[in-house]
Amino acid sequence: MRQRPPLTPIVSVLPSTVPFVGPEAQERDRGRAFRARIGANESSFGPSPRVIARMAGIARDMWMYCDPDNHDLKVTVAGHLGVGVENVVVGEGIDGLLSLVARMYVASGDAVVTSLGAYPTFNFHIAGVGGRLVAVPYENDRESLDGLLAAVTKDKAPLVYLSNPDNPMGSWWEAAELIRFIEALPETTMLVLDEAYGELGPASALPPIDVSRPNVIRMRTFSKAYGLAGIRCGYAVADAQVIRDFEKIRNHYGVSRMAQIAGVEALADQDYLQSVVTRVAAGRRRIAEIAEANGLKPLPSATNFVTMDCGGDGAFALKVLQALLSRDVFIRKPMVPVLDRCIRVSVGLDHELDIFAEELPGALAAARGS
Repeated sequence: MRQRPPLTPIVSVLPSTVPFVGPEAQERDRGRAFRARIGANESSFGPSPRVIARMAGIARDMWMYCDPDNHDLKVTVAGHLGVGVENVVVGEGIDGLLSLVARMYVASGDAVVTSLGAYPTFNFHIAGVGGRLVAVPYENDRESLDGLLAAVTKDKAPLVYLSNPDNPMGSWWEAAELIRFIEALPETTMLVLDEAYGELGPASALPPIDVSRPNVIRMRTFSKAYGLAGIRCGYAVADAQVIRDFEKIRNHYGVSRMAQIAGVEALADQDYLQSVVTRVAAGRRRIAEIAEANGLKPLPSATNFVTMDCGGDGAFALKVLQALLSRDVFIRKPMVPVLDRCIRVSVGLDHELDIFAEELPGALAAARGS
């Protein structure tokens, strides 16, 4: 047998897993497409017509490499948020930026604090650099600010992750509570504040951006409210030195020319964004009504999805999910204990929610064995 080149010690012991099994992989396994794709928290409403027209108009220009400085998009983001260009870095969605953060702040063996059941891609990147995850249980279906702070202090963690609004529960903290949390953090601990759903929640949940704090990185994306999940583009806002540190290791050609231009156009069309926010709020109400009509409890949500308590344990909720998948309705669910009693349904187009409403009663009956 031929020998193989050795892997690094960290990679050699990692499991061969990925954070998510995409709907495309599930469709390949099933041999048919889903009728309702309402599980990945994408925006079925898509990008603004202005963005679509611009993308179509520049398709011929894709023979050129992207601008490695992401200049126009950084200038636009900075103007949109009222910060300096030196306070912005662009990456391949929040996922790509999380990978950089892990490399920047986590040495092998370091403790890194997150919530038990929070966004799994963060955990994936921490494992990839040899970090040791310290997971704090949710409290009343919200990430526990006091619990996260206690874990940071106890383990002297260099990095802590918090999403607000939160995935997978849809919950959120008001800005005043977040500011209290930030002010209590050790100066030597970097906070990653993931605001992927920030445009969809109450404005009161977003603290003012303060780039003078060297231990806070705010991350946002074009994947959710802006309807550009497939383009893979997001950005982080932070102290200028933090941004310079990103520049040391980021993939300078990682964000395509198409993505950069689409991001500029998306930010320019705030009227369309507001129309999407309105439609998402209506979709959340519709999903909540469907849940209640079937005896399930919808949780309050500041995102583009609704998490609903199925009224049983994790095994029962998994049966509900599987029954919906068998009925060609793609949804997802939390997988850790306590949270796993729930399923999670993304806001979709009217016909997709019609299908969910039609199929949920049968899925619940199948899960109950009736």
